[in-house]
Order: sequence, then structure tokens, then C-alpha cells
Amino acid sequence: MLKVLTLFLVTPFVLLASNKSNPIASETINSIPEVKDVTYPSTLELSVDVTDIRHRIFKVTEVIPHAPSGPLTLLYPQWLPGNHSPAGTISKLAGLKVSVKNEPLLWKRDPLNVFAFHIQVPAGNPDLKLEFDFLTPTESNQGRIVATEAMLNLQWNSVVLYPSGYYARNVFVKSSVTIPADWKIYTALEVDSIHGATTYYKKQPLDILIDSPAFAGANSKLVPLSKDVSLAIVADKPRDLVISKEALEAHKNLITQAVALFGSQHYDHYTFLLALSDHQGSIGLEHHRSSENGTSSQYFSSWKTQLSSHELLSHEYAHSWNGKFRRPEDLWTPNYNTPMQDSLLWVYEGQTQFWGWVLAARSGMISHQDALDALAQVAAIYEERKGRLWRPLIDTTNDPIIAQRAPQAWTSFQRAEDYYSEGLLIWLDVDSLLRQLSHNRKSLDDFAKLFFGIKDRDFGEVTYSRQTIIELLNKIQPYDWNDFFHKRVDLITEHAPLDGLTRGGYKLVYTNTQTEYAKSSEIRYKGTNLTYSLGLVLSKDGAITGVAWDSPAFNAGLSVGSSIVAVNSRAFDTLELKEVIASKKSPIELLVRTGDIYRNVEIQYTDGLRYPRLEKLDSKATSLDDLLSPKN
Repeated sequence: MLKVLTLFLVTPFVLLASNKSNPIASETINSIPEVKDVTYPSTLELSVDVTDIRHRIFKVTEVIPHAPSGPLTLLYPQWLPGNHSPAGTISKLAGLKVSVKNEPLLWKRDPLNVFAFHIQVPAGNPDLKLEFDFLTPTESNQGRIVATEAMLNLQWNSVVLYPSGYYARNVFVKSSVTIPADWKIYTALEVDSIHGATTYYKKQPLDILIDSPAFAGANSKLVPLSKDVSLAIVADKPRDLVISKEALEAHKNLITQAVALFGSQHYDHYTFLLALSDHQGSIGLEHHRSSENGTSSQYFSSWKTQLSSHELLSHEYAHSWNGKFRRPEDLWTPNYNTPMQDSLLWVYEGQTQFWGWVLAARSGMISHQDALDALAQVAAIYEERKGRLWRPLIDTTNDPIIAQRAPQAWTSFQRAEDYYSEGLLIWLDVDSLLRQLSHNRKSLDDFAKLFFGIKDRDFGEVTYSRQTIIELLNKIQPYDWNDFFHKRVDLITEHAPLDGLTRGGYKLVYTNTQTEYAKSSEIRYKGTNLTYSLGLVLSKDGAITGVAWDSPAFNAGLSVGSSIVAVNSRAFDTLELKEVIASKKSPIELLVRTGDIYRNVEIQYTDGLRYPRLEKLDSKATSLDDLLSPKN
């Protein structure tokens, strides 16, 4: 009976398998020409009309003179420097027309690479004309807003198609922009001529063009910060352009302190592009001779209170040295459609995050105490991050490609681009260890001069590997730096790398009062941060925007996407919720709404309000204070 049953069970499977169709994979052919270090034979002519502000449409006309007859593949930039991911906005390219002498040509998108377009160019090396629209987002759910009634941000990578098969530095472009009447435009590009509302720029390699975005606006101001550096501001309203003496002096000091630190400049001139807007999307993006910076319209008018935005410019400016000039060898690519590798972002971004805070403190962009309070927040975030129990820091360098900076439900467990600020803590650790081992004769300042200070005024790229970093640190101070980085970067660690704080004489503690810096952050983001008590971050109206993994809120069943309607039977109010937490009475009763479902939730918690700060433990340990102090 057993044998019969076995046969009965097996026979249908055999029959099904024998009747199942099994196709064989077809061969895929890569039709994109291989990239070679040779010069493209003609200069592209790129014209962009950005005057249709009502529709927020950029109209593009591009001419490829004397296009080689035969098959031509044009590429739309996909892998964008500073994004560390295939973030090219191909979905917003529309209305593409290709023609020769007004006769349309057929184009075909590559079936394997949607950023590539194939064209058969007629005989005779004709001038090829391309026309298309770049449809900028009209709502934030479509992407970052780059054009408003008062300003715009033109990124050349969004409005150009370029011939495949060539290094970007070997494709030359003459570009022009037509802006609305009475607007002004700013970019690091050199102007050739201006005719009416159209500005023509000198011929540049494609990599320089794409590295030189433009800001334009109706309300603008150009402020010199040094003989080499200027601040180009566009704003929602003229009143947003008013700069206090204190704020202007801090921005000037930033240049002085950065040049003193790095001992070189990797630009012939540098322009901070700064958009002060509550309508255009915020941004912080590095370039060699400029940076794109977008923040609140109140950046200057609330200079003494909106502290958390004061590190933006120092971070992006430091990138001119770290990330643009010194570039990880696996991140540098010959063109914008070759995949990047992000394994050294803990150096590229982590050390820039470190120098961004150091320079902000040294220049007076933030006070010494605010810098310490900011470090306390960073230390607390990564000490509490449960995701470190399963995911090493090195794997977070893949996050720009994995997550594409999309919102996450459980950031504290999933981790995100932690190489930024946990990287900061690692480099703080390096600095304090250098000081300790050398008896305060060496610091990370010495590394900065040796690593970034070479080839003054060179704004090309010099690549490096992890071994390059280790060898240079050993020249400064012998130590097992390979093991040092391996333990902190490659391995799972239960605790954040906080040795840099303790060697500097400080300890991370929690008190029931917020620092001024923490208050500033809540004002800027219009929310309430209760991460270290209930494990919640809330918007001003009670929407839950963050829940810490394995926190009291998490264990009570709360998650992002719900809202707190009432606390202890009273309508939600931020101050009242804080009073309830401070009372240390448990449970805390919440009425929570998720969609159209209401439910009562009890949170068991009695430890009161908890906010991170640094406490000075050793008055003789001065390395952290020395690090943040101005240098002559």
C-alpha cells in the first residue's frame, strides 16, 4: 500500500514536469559603444530656454555639428556625481525630436539601457539637431522642485544628450541660457557674451559643464567673500537677501579657515550658489568650483536661531577638496553612464561631514557650544541605532543605490546613509588617536594638508584607495590603521565609535532639557523629537514621522503613518505631551489614528524626558576643544 501511495504522489509531478515548457534565454547584445579616452570630433552646441516659468518647462535645442555618418548612440546622464547613484531624471525628458535640415530622423531607445538613444545619421556628416523638453516637477511628489515664480536651479545633466564612446572630459560643449526678463543668473562657467536675456558661455569639456550648475532668480545678490570666492544668492523675496554683519563675517571666516586647513585651493574661482526659498526644493550638492545650496528663506533673517542649517555651506565647500579633487578610485568614472562604486563614501562623505562641522565651528558659523551639542545629537543617534546589530557601516555605502534616498519606515533598524555621520565619529576618533599617540604633536589637520593640499589650483581629480589612506596616516603616526578601520567600518559593532569624544574629555549623557541646537533643529523641521524617551518623532500636528526600533513606542505598536489624536484623554498638544512624559507617570494613554481606524494605545514609560548632550569629564583633555577652535 505504501509503494502504491508513493507512486500516486510522484506520478502527477513527473507528468507535470514533462509537460512544462522551458524556454532558453535569448542572447542579449550590448549595443552601447565602449568608452575610450579620445576626443569627440566636433563641439556640441547646447541652448536652454528657461523662460516658461508658469509651466516650469526647460526647452532644449542641441546641435551636433558634422555628426559622423552611420550609427550614433546618444546618452542621457544616469550616474551623477554627488548623488552616488543612477539618479538621472530620464523620466522628465519629453518631446524628443531629431532632424537634419528640418527633415526628421527616427530615433530608438535602447531596450536594455533606457538612457541610450540610437540614431542612424545620413551620409555627408550633417549637422544633427535635437529638440526636447525637460519637464521639471510641479509638485514635490514628482521630485525636487527646481523652478518657481521667483527662481530656478539649472543642472546641465538634465538638459543634455552626449555621444557615447567618449570620456566626458573629451566631449566639448558651447552652451547658452535664456532666462526671464529682469532675472540674473549665476554659475561657475565663464561668460563669453550676453545678448539680451541670453548668456553665452565659453566652450568647456562636458565634465566641467555638468560640474557647473546655475541658479537664476528675480531677487538676487552677489556677495564677495574673498578674492577667489563669492556668494550668489537667489531668494523668494528681496527682504530675504539682508545679511547681518555677524553672518557675513562668519561666511568670510569660512574661506579663511578652509584655506588654512587644506593649504591649497582646487578652483580658479568658487561660487556658493545659495537659494533661500520655502518653495524651491532644498539641496546640498558639491562641485569643484561651486556648490548648490538650498535652504529656508529665513537663513539670514533667523541667523541666531536656525542653527542646524549653518553647516550646509561648510560641508559643500569642503567637498571641493574631498570628493571632487580627491576622489575614490572606484567612484570615479569616465562618463555619466558608467556605474559608480561607493565603497569609500565613509571617507568621501564621512570626512567631509567631519570637516564641515569643524570648519563651521572654527569660522563662527556655529558657536563652540553649538558644535558640541550637534556632536551630542550625532553620537546619540548612532549609539541608539539598532540596525548596527546586523548591518556594518560599509554596507550603508550601498544605500544610495539600494534605497535611492526614498523614505523608509524603520530607519533606526534598516539604517540609511550612515556613512555620513557615523563616518564623522570615526574621523573624530582618528583625530583624537593621532593627538594621543603623538603627544599632541599631530592631528587630522596634518592629514588634511598632506592629502588635500597637493597640486594647488588643480581642479581635476586625483583618485585614492583605502590603502592610500592607511599609508598616509602611517606616515603621520605609525599605528595599525588597517585594523582600526576594519573594526569600525567592516564589522558589526554594538556601540557607536565614541572614543573620539572620551579621549577629548567628554561623555555622552542625557538630561531632561534640550540644548539650544536641538531646539533649533525642531524649529527648522517643524517637529518634536522624542527619540530618546518614547522613541517618537512627531510633526507639529501629531503625525508620527519616526519610530525608533525596539523603543517604548515601537513596543506599543506605533509606526510611521499614524497620528496621535489625544494624550491621556486630552486633544494632542506637543507641550502637554512633554509634560506627561516629564511627570514619569505610566502608562501614557494615547488615542491613535491610522487611516480611518482609531485605537487606544498605552505606552509603558517612566524615565521622563531625555535629550543628549556632552558632559565635560576631564578638564585636562583638550583635543576636542582644540579641534573646534579657530586656526591662524
